[in-house]
Amino acid sequence: MKLLEGKTAVITGAARGIGKAIAVRFAKEGANIAFTDLAYDEKAKEVEAELASFGIKAKGYASNAANFNDTHEVVNRIVADFGQIDILVNNAGITRDGALKRMTEEQWDLVISVNLKSIFNFTKAVQPVMWKQGNGSIINMSSIVGVNGNANQANYSASKAGIIGFSKSVAQEVGTRNIRVNAVAPGFIITEMTGALPEDVRKGWMEKIALRRGGTPEDVANICVFLGSELSSYVTGQVIQVCGGMKG
Repeated sequence: MKLLEGKTAVITGAARGIGKAIAVRFAKEGANIAFTDLAYDEKAKEVEAELASFGIKAKGYASNAANFNDTHEVVNRIVADFGQIDILVNNAGITRDGALKRMTEEQWDLVISVNLKSIFNFTKAVQPVMWKQGNGSIINMSSIVGVNGNANQANYSASKAGIIGFSKSVAQEVGTRNIRVNAVAPGFIITEMTGALPEDVRKGWMEKIALRRGGTPEDVANICVFLGSELSSYVTGQVIQVCGGMKG
């Protein structure tokens, strides 16, 4: 029996990186996948086909997770197409790094909107569905930077710390309906973005990590499988750090 057999998962920002890894891992465990990204382009179509190759139902949707009305519309479409939503993975996120003294209002507002407001939008849209079902698992993608902070990332860190507070609070509101809410805080994960960093910066990160290596998107996906499955049926309001023992 696959861990997510018969479940439907909604994953935001899943056309690449960590989001895609989560979608693939979920599909391998038998979950039907509805995923969103800003555009339903060739990349999204490729991901859709890859997911479907595991014998599950998969469909991509163009959606701006930072837009309240757009989010509710796409959730309504997903429910019409799939009939249920058992797992929500709020993964969509961006960075606009820079020292606070040079950070613009636009850089601040954009990161808070995409990273934090999107969590509110999708959770609020999906909550009535899970409430009616009497079950559900919501997984919010925070960051080790939201736990420890990081220079030149005040906007990103604030958004990711906000996700932790949001997750802990909502978990207390919806627990009576058997809906669980948890946050995942990845550390230094090897992706296209981190792969482009200068070698000295990468080395500096590695020296902070107890395991002396970066993580993979699959490492994060494995934790999400745990949180989405019945293996974590008594886990809610928690923050799981996937960071290799990174020091602050």
